Amino acid sequence: MRHEVSVKTSVLALGLLLAARPLHSQTFQIGPLAAPPGESRSGFLAVPAGADGDTRIPVTLIHGATAGPTLALVAGNHGYEYSPILASQRLPAAIDARKLKGRVVVVHVANLPSYLKRTIYYSPVDGKNLNRVYPGRRDGTLSERIAWVITREIIERADYLVDLHCGDGNESLRPYTYWMPIGDPKVDDASRAMAVSFGMDRIVVDRARPKDPSASQYCSNTAMTRGKPAITIESGGMGLAYDEEAIARIERGVASLMRHLGMLEGKAQAAQPKWLDPAEVLRFPEDLPEKSGVFFPAVQKGATVAKGALLGHVSDYFGKKIYELRAPFAGEVLYILGTPPISAGEPLAFIGR
Repeated sequence: MRHEVSVKTSVLALGLLLAARPLHSQTFQIGPLAAPPGESRSGFLAVPAGADGDTRIPVTLIHGATAGPTLALVAGNHGYEYSPILASQRLPAAIDARKLKGRVVVVHVANLPSYLKRTIYYSPVDGKNLNRVYPGRRDGTLSERIAWVITREIIERADYLVDLHCGDGNESLRPYTYWMPIGDPKVDDASRAMAVSFGMDRIVVDRARPKDPSASQYCSNTAMTRGKPAITIESGGMGLAYDEEAIARIERGVASLMRHLGMLEGKAQAAQPKWLDPAEVLRFPEDLPEKSGVFFPAVQKGATVAKGALLGHVSDYFGKKIYELRAPFAGEVLYILGTPPISAGEPLAFIGR
């Protein structure tokens, strides 16, 4: 009888011990990377080869010692956007896996071909904008295959996502966050709270993102259309690699967001942002006789302008003015082209009310 009681007591104690263990006590694995609880691992995800070659994606997994959500931080969808890429170098060292609740997945450079060739917007391999081809295709071009790997291995494994951007190598940009409601109150409300907790003083409301999960186009929108709250942030620009203020702003924002999500101890930043709605990207028209030219800005990033205000003009290669860029409504200039080259259909400025 004593032996039977002893066995029952031991079984009960073992059951209580197992129940008390973290829900994610198993090793966390993405691709070839595996991190046990309380530890981090770094390495590469392979992008499968196609007719246009292959590439890889540098990733760090940070596996907290106790249970919590999985947060994906994706930098380098545009390879010339250096502030987020450099911030991603610092983030793993700043996150102690032993004190973390949940998991953080850091994509250091999503678009390695563009990063290595220093190209804005478009891949040097297939000419496509990685942040317009999500969720990608297994049998597509290189950009589409990169998007497919990130969707499958990162986005579908995450609970929350932040797509980390800055002005591309040609964009003079003031910092802001995108909130992109899709019509699902649960996802929209959670992503709105993420945007506020990141701590930026401007939040752009973008209601025009696609609602179809199979044609989501954008990295963060791919998460949203799959029921995973997400935001996009912009901090830095003009190809300035070592912009300490822009990098530190991203670090502070990520830490604040993680506190909001309960992944770190402490309170999120108290922010009182200005909400910009509507916001419009202003492009060099495609229906002009001249399809390219030289841009001359007339205002700076952050300027407040009236409706109809001159924002800049485009001349042909001989100095003749061929287009005037004017504000469609009164608002704030969020970014403006900061380098002369411009081609038909490309952005000249971004303005928000």
